[in-house]
Amino acid sequence: MFTGRRYTPLVFFKWTLRNTLWMFFIATVPTVLYALGWHFLSLPWQPLALLGTALAFSVGFKNNASYGRLWEARQIYGAIINDSRSFAFTLRDTLGGKEDNTVKTMFYRHFAWLTALRFQLREYRPWENTKNRSNQNFSQGNFSIPEWESNVEEELRKYLNDAELNYILSKKNKATQLIALQSENLGKLKRNGDLSHIEWSDLQNCITRLIDNQGKAERIKNFPYPRNFETVMTFLMYIFILLLPFGLLKEYESLGKGTFLENYTIWFNIPFSALIAWAFHILDTIGESSVNPFEGNANDVPITQISRMLEIDLKDMLDDKNLPEPLAAQNNILM
Repeated sequence: MFTGRRYTPLVFFKWTLRNTLWMFFIATVPTVLYALGWHFLSLPWQPLALLGTALAFSVGFKNNASYGRLWEARQIYGAIINDSRSFAFTLRDTLGGKEDNTVKTMFYRHFAWLTALRFQLREYRPWENTKNRSNQNFSQGNFSIPEWESNVEEELRKYLNDAELNYILSKKNKATQLIALQSENLGKLKRNGDLSHIEWSDLQNCITRLIDNQGKAERIKNFPYPRNFETVMTFLMYIFILLLPFGLLKEYESLGKGTFLENYTIWFNIPFSALIAWAFHILDTIGESSVNPFEGNANDVPITQISRMLEIDLKDMLDDKNLPEPLAAQNNILM
């Protein structure tokens, strides 16, 4: 998540440099050839205007859908924050307080769940964008993805005993099995008489909400923005960018007729065609950078920071003095 007021022009320039150079190259070739006398290269601008209108609607639709996915992901983690806190103090206050070993065990198992979930949500999917060259170039020196630089086994070892750790590591969906262990633990406490039916029901409802939030996050993670829409829009984008400078050749040539700029205004086609193409392309790129809100890009939901914040809050409920440090933003970016 970007935490600054806005991206600086220099940051934006570096992020889009490679594509910007391509825009200028695509605009330069037909302009130079037209200036050399290849006037047959000119295309009427009207069909391009219609194509640009269709593309604008497509880009707007995608960006709206991208923001919807991003905002839903943030709402899911907002619910995880609230449900984690309510589960923690309800558990603490129904099981004998801060010094109870069972309370501490279940708190730490919840930290393990948060850890396993964030590692699962950071796993790479083929449709994600973290391995795109522009995003990789931007991330280098600006921020790092903690889940890609650490090991889930070592992270879980901080919270689980050896028996539970080995059991969880043998499972495919580790987060789900950690929630299942919490439910199993509550069931034993109820059977032993440590929890009344009402207390058990309240805590079980908290767990149900947590697994519901996990499922919602997994749905966003594992179901991409529909590839058919993305494919069509990408084709339209490439066609528009390639044809745009051909459609503006005559317009810029006639711009200076009868003035001292005659025969020179044709060169305006290069910067202005590149600028229009850049505007469409960058809007599409911005939407694409937000469409997978857990992948590990600069604009994603900061699930690592949220998990650390919850660990601090819950340990504080136990009066634990060994609190981890909050995660600080790297170059205004929180992961």
